[in-house]
Amino acid sequence: MTIPGIQSSPMQDDSRISVQLITEECVHKLDSKHQTNALLNLVWRDSASEEVFTMMASICHTLMVQHRLMVPKVRLLYSLAFNARFLRHLWHLITSMTTKMITGSTVALLQLISRGSPMSFEDSNRIIPLFYLFSSLFSHSLISVHDSEFFGHEIEGRAQSSMMPFTLPELVTLSRCLRDACLGIIKLAYPETKAEHREEYMVAFRSVGVKTNTEVQQRIQAEQKRWVQLFKVITNLVKMVKARDIRRPFCPSGHWLSEEVNIRADKVTQLYVPSARNVWRTRRMGRIGPLQSSLDVGMEPPQLSVSEERNLAILTELPFVVQFEERVKIFQKLIYADKREVQGDGPFTDGINVTIRRNYIYEDAYDKLSPENEPDLKKRIRVHLLNAHGLDEAGIDGGGIFREFLNELLKSGFNPNQGFFKATNDSLLYPNPAAEMLVGDSFTRHYYFLGRLLGKALYENMLVELPFASFFLSKLLGTSADVDIHHLASLDPEMYRNLLFLKSYEGDVEELGLNFTVVNNDLGEAQVVELKPGGKDIPVTTANRIAYIHLVADYRLNKQIRPHCLAFRQGLANVVNLEWLRMFDQQELQVLISGAHVPICLDDLKKFTNYSGGYTATHPVIQTFWEVVEGFSQEEKRKLLKFVTSCSRPPLLGFKELYPVFCIHNGGNDLERLPTASTCMNLLKLPEFCDQNLMRNKLLYAIESSSGFELS
Repeated sequence: MTIPGIQSSPMQDDSRISVQLITEECVHKLDSKHQTNALLNLVWRDSASEEVFTMMASICHTLMVQHRLMVPKVRLLYSLAFNARFLRHLWHLITSMTTKMITGSTVALLQLISRGSPMSFEDSNRIIPLFYLFSSLFSHSLISVHDSEFFGHEIEGRAQSSMMPFTLPELVTLSRCLRDACLGIIKLAYPETKAEHREEYMVAFRSVGVKTNTEVQQRIQAEQKRWVQLFKVITNLVKMVKARDIRRPFCPSGHWLSEEVNIRADKVTQLYVPSARNVWRTRRMGRIGPLQSSLDVGMEPPQLSVSEERNLAILTELPFVVQFEERVKIFQKLIYADKREVQGDGPFTDGINVTIRRNYIYEDAYDKLSPENEPDLKKRIRVHLLNAHGLDEAGIDGGGIFREFLNELLKSGFNPNQGFFKATNDSLLYPNPAAEMLVGDSFTRHYYFLGRLLGKALYENMLVELPFASFFLSKLLGTSADVDIHHLASLDPEMYRNLLFLKSYEGDVEELGLNFTVVNNDLGEAQVVELKPGGKDIPVTTANRIAYIHLVADYRLNKQIRPHCLAFRQGLANVVNLEWLRMFDQQELQVLISGAHVPICLDDLKKFTNYSGGYTATHPVIQTFWEVVEGFSQEEKRKLLKFVTSCSRPPLLGFKELYPVFCIHNGGNDLERLPTASTCMNLLKLPEFCDQNLMRNKLLYAIESSSGFELS
């Protein structure tokens, strides 16, 4: 380091260069086949002691942390990553490491970490390198393990891959330990009492020869940095195991929830104020992270309390330890606080007024709600509709017409016939790779627009029945827009199976006649695309098939639709903070968008139903109505709910959240009429049917043949 005002001498420069050269030469020699094998032989021995493993972990930890070398770049590291026996032994050492307390009792170091209890420098120096190495190596090995190898295959009777160091039951226990360790490190990062925290560290460091307060401060920061680095690799591993459990559950129900965490939406009110809402974007644990406030121990007070800092770290890094319903409430409170700033509380605040022709809903909305015309889509939108004849439709938009309009607009924009989205064989939506061929260079503007529309639906707490492919939702939530091969099954299960077949094919791969190309058949036109330069002249062989498999998956999942997804994500982020959405995994985000596929609770619906036009809860017609609906199947109940509200699923937090409130209005005494609905008002117009059979037949006929939403 050069001190300002003091010029370094040529001797100092030469000294620095020589140290760098010596370091590079040592790393180079260490990476030689001969040296790597010598080190590996030390740990392969049955008699290998804890000291040998600790020494090996220290070497690897230094390579990764100080020299910033990645696992695939170092022969020693990737050799260890794919050795199941080594990883098992490493985990055994981590769980069996203990220390003596002042009371004389023995406690496991892993338990101290999980509690968030400070430990001596000697103890942290024993466990951090081992824990860091284990998490890094196991994470790297999991990248190469496909789901069929991770889980085994019941149909074919195939066991887990030999690459898997742990059985599924062992992974359940291991993942719980990793989860608790992460939560403990968050406590270490945000100690309850800064002064006590500082004093503990000062005593610890002075005991190992550190003298001045400045030196103590530097050692504290270095120690904290080591915990941050460890936190990053453990959370990465936890999320990888969690991702497998999302795609195919193997952990028991409630496994990821922590009893140690008590985050409630009504208790974290400080997170909803404007200054705190902004830190969700910048305060990510293990990046620049919330830990920075504790690196300068006791110097600058954080914007949030210790408790709020911990809660924010958990919600941004380990949200799955909090109940889903509680996270939904937190999300809605964040949105509500943001909305109050933008829209205000009054009905006549500044907003967006648009006139839309019913027969040109998408075209008119794309023009009038473009970012150039309406840069802030968070504002309240009032819609004036013109019918197919160009005449005004009845009604003043108090919010209901807009919601119905947005629902129809989303259905139109995401309809595969519109050309921007395609459906998988399971009828799940993802961006159409051929969209550019349909609309030209402006195709990304349409995805930005559609992203804003979905964001607006979330912002307005509207459920819309748009079933998205899991891989696409993962791309929206990821800090990188790319996803790995493990997601290919949600796009094209057949291609995924074919690639797995190729990976394990025992014959001569070259005889299959493959090369490094893929063929697109868009709009009936075949187009050959090279996966790498000169790909059409590179045959797929046993030696290069893994590279081919990953290039095919990367092309289909990422490259082919990268501009589509980036534009969509930018549009979504224009309305809703992506950090708030990252409290949810891809399956939970689908529930946030479309609601949960759960039985409809009639007691809850009754409790939050209004009546008008002379009807009351005790009116004979209303009593007959509820008796008939109670006899409906769940499918019929869903159709009734869709008929009245345009969504077949109940609100996430119950019918108290439905806006406008579900209402049954007197539809007159003409018994020949059918029930009708104004979905913009969540209003069912029910004629005075007193006979149960008549009520049932009329309701079923109406909900089976429901039509559009023009106001009557």
